Amino acid sequence: MEEKKSNGLGVASLVLGIVSIIFSFIGLSTIGLIIGIVGIVLGVMARKKNPTGMAKAGLVCSIIGTVLCALMFIACVACVGALGTASSLMY
Repeated sequence: MEEKKSNGLGVASLVLGIVSIIFSFIGLSTIGLIIGIVGIVLGVMARKKNPTGMAKAGLVCSIIGTVLCALMFIACVACVGALGTASSLMY
C-alpha cells in the first residue's frame, strides 16, 4: 500500500493565513501582518517540499491575509494622521 504524506507545513501555512485574515478584521493588523508573513514563508517551504493543494491554499490564504492586514494598518495610520491634522487646525 501507498503511504499518504502529511503536509504539516501546508496545514500550518493555511491556519496562519486564516488567522491573519481574521486578525485583519478584528483590528489586530500588526500581529496579523507578522503571522501572515510567517504563513507565506511556511507556504513556500511546503510547496518546495511537497507541492499539494494544501500548500497552495496555505500560501494563497497567507498572501491574502498579509495584504488585508497591510491595508488595514495603512488605513489606521492614515486615520490617526488625519485626526491629528484636524485637531491641530481647530486650535
